[in-house]
Amino acid sequence: MNISETEMGKGPVLMLNLVKFNNRQHYFEQYIPAFNEVVSRLGIQDVKVFLLSKVIANIVAPEGESWDEIVMVEYPDASAFKTIAESEEYRDIAEQHRLTALADLKLLMTRRYEL
Repeated sequence: MNISETEMGKGPVLMLNLVKFNNRQHYFEQYIPAFNEVVSRLGIQDVKVFLLSKVIANIVAPEGESWDEIVMVEYPDASAFKTIAESEEYRDIAEQHRLTALADLKLLMTRRYEL
């Protein structure tokens, strides 16, 4: 995971998930509860879905690229995301559900500008 040390503790990050489903129902009924269990076991606070939205058209994208939904999840900081993603708990409890539910995934870490 390529996150610079200077970015780790600079406050909240939003993870932009572009998802293409194998099984949407499995994602919401199995993966999300498993992910929430991992977050709880690790004692990480303030992880929340910021946006869930259906993709209705590709306007500017490579030919053949398509996504079903975008999910933006807010984390208290980059290190909280890294702790979850690299944990044994995630691998043991949630990862297999993500792999079953998703056909494809792009994941981008972002930070909001203060306007």
